[in-house]
Amino acid sequence: MSDLLTKIAWPFLLSVVIMLFFQFQAIIFVWLERKVSGRIQDRLGPTRVGGKFGWLQTIADGVKLLLKEDLIPKDADRPLFRISPYIVLCGAFAAFLAVPFAFQWAAVRLNIAVFFMLAVMSVEVFGVIMAGYASGSKWALFGGMREAAQVVSYEVPMAMNIVPAVIAAGTMNLNEVARMQWGGIWDWMCFHDPFTFFAAIVYIVCATASVKRAPFDLAEAESELVAGFHTEYSGFRWLIFFMAEYASMLAVAWIATIMFWGGWSGPLPITQWLGLWHTNAAGDYVPGTLATIIGLLNFIAKGYTLIFVMMWIRWTLPRIRIDQVMKTCLKYLLPLSCFLLLGAAAWPLVVRTRFGGQIGGAVAAAILALIVFKGILSTPKSAAQGRREVVYK
Repeated sequence: MSDLLTKIAWPFLLSVVIMLFFQFQAIIFVWLERKVSGRIQDRLGPTRVGGKFGWLQTIADGVKLLLKEDLIPKDADRPLFRISPYIVLCGAFAAFLAVPFAFQWAAVRLNIAVFFMLAVMSVEVFGVIMAGYASGSKWALFGGMREAAQVVSYEVPMAMNIVPAVIAAGTMNLNEVARMQWGGIWDWMCFHDPFTFFAAIVYIVCATASVKRAPFDLAEAESELVAGFHTEYSGFRWLIFFMAEYASMLAVAWIATIMFWGGWSGPLPITQWLGLWHTNAAGDYVPGTLATIIGLLNFIAKGYTLIFVMMWIRWTLPRIRIDQVMKTCLKYLLPLSCFLLLGAAAWPLVVRTRFGGQIGGAVAAAILALIVFKGILSTPKSAAQGRREVVYK
């Protein structure tokens, strides 16, 4: 009986902890998005509720949504309308179960963790389609149809850009992939060869589209479809849709972090230099408790950085048309992903020395330096200088 209780209580406890973390991240990201958009638009953003930074504004909005009336349209398919938000939430929530937040810190340890996360996150589109169909609104139906077409298109190149890292690592176990990148930035998978370097960049573009973020947010295009697939939703169910969206953003960001950007390790192996690692009973050189906590902070910081990049892109680039969204995927990203996949598979065959990873890292670092140097040379003039020239003209 005690063994049965353990088998039931332990998964339940893990689910509660992950769900609380899930909700806490949504609160942070809503506040962060408002601050980022405010700064990019040259305004302050939330400043009143919760002190100088307005950090209680999101909590106040959450309480407001919980107290709002949950309406169901007269022409809606009521069972599907009610269950759709929870299907979307379950797809995003299940992905968190396989995320290794630090060394040996994962709710479920899977040898196919990458495949599992991509698979369960694709379930989210079924909830979106059901929400669009069940709402009884043409705007919601159009949004659901767009989301179906967009997700089916972009998930293919997104998964294909994961494969170069899987080929380089030789495993789909996220713990093992992260362990292979222990050390400095020179050990990160994105610098293994030029193909994984560009696969990391293309993956971010495809992931941004797969989680419905601007400029690919055609399923929720306010200027065309009111609010898209969730036009008819209000109150708690509307809140669930946005919790799932931010959770999906964090999930794809953490996949990129583990597969390309070093996992739990920082740019420099400071914890190893400080002697915070030890040899365990199996003879493996592993991080101690303090090093594991530092790795957790590294992991969260990298995920937040990629989330900030997605927000930056949203408030910088204009929304593109649905035909341009599909053209970008099918005409450009999909062939590019195929090329990167073939290149990553051929790289270890062409570069037959044991320094193949170092050669690839050197090439990728040179490409990165060239891009940064090119960006510095082509930096636009300051806004103030541009305004003065306009006045003079």
